[in-house]
Formats: sequence, structure tokens, C-alpha cells
Amino acid sequence: MRDSIILYSGGLDSTVALYKYAKQIQLALSFNYGSKHNAIEIKKAASNCQSLGIEHRIIELDLNKMGFVSDLLTSGGEIPEGHYEEDNMKKTVVPFRNGIMLSIAAGIAESMDCKKIIISNHAGDHAIYPDCREEFILNMNNAIKSGTYNQAEIFAPFTNLTKREIALIGKELNVPFERTYSCYKGQETHCGTCGTCTERKEALNGFDNTVYQT
Repeated sequence: MRDSIILYSGGLDSTVALYKYAKQIQLALSFNYGSKHNAIEIKKAASNCQSLGIEHRIIELDLNKMGFVSDLLTSGGEIPEGHYEEDNMKKTVVPFRNGIMLSIAAGIAESMDCKKIIISNHAGDHAIYPDCREEFILNMNNAIKSGTYNQAEIFAPFTNLTKREIALIGKELNVPFERTYSCYKGQETHCGTCGTCTERKEALNGFDNTVYQT
């Protein structure tokens, strides 16, 4: 039964979730929120949704015009390099991004009478992204469930998994990692040095190296 909506960026984590729960997903939502990497990610997202026969909808939400401050946005500064656990990675935080996206998804889920909203936050995000942590997900879930007539709920299956563990799930499912994108700089080729590229390399260590460059 297709009773779920997924927040789908086109990145590694959400693509593994897309393939794992494909039979439950009625709609995939991608947010064009004004990041440096949105265009390439959304292109990858559209390709995977087409392959799986899942409806793909793009939500236009330009946070640059709303005064949001983050180096991840096109209005921000240079993308910092290094591991997610380094302090300079806080510059890539987009304030309350998941809260905003989940709120919109909740309204769409209620409109479509979908019971679940799938989000692919994971343990590697916890260090710097407060809206990826388990406490936030639990509280946001309570708000959505009590604020929708159909009592829609968040389903966050990767909250306590590492990106490596998610990648291994994807490998078992034959997820086409070459059709995912994980680079904050938004270049055609992964830079290999930003936080999300560094984490992607660690997650896919021992896999086909071509997945880093596509």
C-alpha cells in the first residue's frame, strides 16, 4: 500500500530510503530551497523516481530571499572543507531546514491522506545539525501527529545508523549510487573535500570508485 511521502534530495541516504521503501511511497518531494547543490541533486532525484515509477514533485522554496544565513545557500560564502565533526562545518547549517520541509510535507500528507513522512537523517548528522537528532524527530513527530486530522507520522529509519551502514543497505538493494549526488559545492564532479564528500568516501570505501565522481 502506497501510504507514504518521502523527503527526497537525490543524495545517498534518501536514495537508499527511496529504493528500500519504494512500494510504500506515493510521492517523493524534492525542495529547491536555494542551495548550491540543488540543481544537480534534483536531476538525480528525478532519474531515480522515474526508474521506480514514483511521482516526483519539486517544491520551490528560495530561502535566500527569506534572509536565511548559511554557506550552503547560493547567497552564502565558500563551502568549508573537512570532516563534519569540525567546527567550521556549522557554516553549512541551514536553520531549521528539516523542520520547514517536514511541516510542508505534513500538509501535503494530510491533503493526500498519506500516513507516513519518510526522512533520511542519520547519526553522522547529529554533531552539527540539531534538526537531524532523535530528540528533534520525536518532538516534530508529536507536533505533526497532533496537528493533522489523519495523524500523519514521521518515519526516520536511519536516525541511529551511520552513513556506512546506510550504504551497505543500499549495496544489498543494488541502489545505483552513480545516480546519487553528495557534494555541497554543486560542481558536476564531486569535489572530494567538503564534509559531505568526505563522509561519502568513508561510506563507500571498497565500492566501485566511479560513484565518487558522478
